[in-house]
Amino acid sequence: MTEEPEVLIRRQGRVGHITLNRPQVLNALSPAMIEAISNALSEWARDRDIAMVLIDAAGERAFCAGGDINVLYERALAGDHEFGRAFWRAEYRMNAQIAHFPKPFVALVHGIVMGGGVGVSLHGSRRIVTDTVRFAMPECAIGLIPDVGASLLLGRTPGHFGEFLGLTGRRLDAAEMVYCGLADQIVPADAMDDLRAALLQSGDPGTARQFATEPGPAAIAGERASINAVFGLDTIELILEASRALDNGWGEEVQRLLRAGSVLSQQIALSTIRKARRHGSVVAALRDEFRFTARATERAELLEGIRAAVIDKDRDPQWRYRTPDDVPDTLLAEFGEKAPGGDFAYLEKRP
Repeated sequence: MTEEPEVLIRRQGRVGHITLNRPQVLNALSPAMIEAISNALSEWARDRDIAMVLIDAAGERAFCAGGDINVLYERALAGDHEFGRAFWRAEYRMNAQIAHFPKPFVALVHGIVMGGGVGVSLHGSRRIVTDTVRFAMPECAIGLIPDVGASLLLGRTPGHFGEFLGLTGRRLDAAEMVYCGLADQIVPADAMDDLRAALLQSGDPGTARQFATEPGPAAIAGERASINAVFGLDTIELILEASRALDNGWGEEVQRLLRAGSVLSQQIALSTIRKARRHGSVVAALRDEFRFTARATERAELLEGIRAAVIDKDRDPQWRYRTPDDVPDTLLAEFGEKAPGGDFAYLEKRP
């Protein structure tokens, strides 16, 4: 029996069509998938017969739950840290290609979208989500940071929602994604097949308007005052202190989520999201994220986070640093220095 390709790449009329095709592992991105998508984008950017790119995913549960971290864990545990660096460098190049793509890039996103799934969809020019979507960037919980350019996407959210979402990993539904500026339109799940067919026929992103529904109220809007008051503060220590002072269910949940994550990751995430908000550049965001991820399996707590969440599944990571004061200033500074083997860089090429 012939194995199904991990990603389907084909031309349909004037549309370059990409389908993530690993539903059995929630469409987790592999190096081969990243390479195939990147190569297709390079070709389609130059091809005058391609008017638009459309990306979607197979299966009902997830658009993409992230990168394939099992292999990364095994390789790093054996002492191969270059595998992870090569993976992230290639993935980030693909993210930059999407963000700078010179033609409409339309993402149809359903179910779970986290981590690498965010990077392969939400940098597009039109982000269409179904009412089944669940977005999150829970990287701090496994000793990583929100990456794939998500520090910029989070930095663009209202007020200090970016810090809140990036540090806690709080999930968003479709209406909340639109409210936060992470999605452009909502289409009911049962209309997605018709929308896909219409987009492939027209090659025009505007076709989506006739299928879109009003987002309705976003639950997270009611948390805005608390989010800004707490996550606008300067440090993790102050954020924890302010959430304790609220003495309510929301503050208790924030404390629980923060205490479950790597405090080292949280400190770097806080910094990268705020830097991205100031500079507004996806390439600079990817560079800053890569300075962390390139060291993550050696110098951060990623391996312990993956062990607890994915390998042993005991959900009890034994973090090296228990409080923000435990993290050496010299280590924090190291994550701001040029990455081993050189920083991530991307030269935008126009067709």
